Amino acid sequence: MSISIGAVAPDFALKDQHGQTVTLADYRGSKDVLLIFYPWSFTGICSSELDQVQEALPQLQSEGVQVLAVSCDAMFTQRMYAEGAGLTFPVLSDFWPHGAVASAYHVFDEDLGVAVRGSFVIHRDGIVRWQVVNAVGAARDLAEATGALEQLRG
Repeated sequence: MSISIGAVAPDFALKDQHGQTVTLADYRGSKDVLLIFYPWSFTGICSSELDQVQEALPQLQSEGVQVLAVSCDAMFTQRMYAEGAGLTFPVLSDFWPHGAVASAYHVFDEDLGVAVRGSFVIHRDGIVRWQVVNAVGAARDLAEATGALEQLRG
């Protein structure tokens, strides 16, 4: 069971694809966050989903919303993946301690050693306002997250 709606979102400090530390607290009080966990870089479903996020970025990300993607791949893998795919939003590495942030959000698959497809909308006050979790092999519907962000914006 993932973090429930109404819960305080666990803070984290992870390296992005450029080696810069990104924390959830960076956005507290200023931006809502769409937090997307995905299993593996360079794989079919994950690549398709993150390509869709990049295409929809003008609608998803604004002055008031930040998109963050997280997998358990190493930071250097994230860099190669993000650069090759043309991703312009932060792609974060939950590599070490392996899967610690995914575990905090209850979306870590111990058997596979990866995050499942968890999506969370976190209000700027730090509270989870929407979430959906899909299995590793089940693609998420980005329209659901877009709708949740629109509702949050009012």
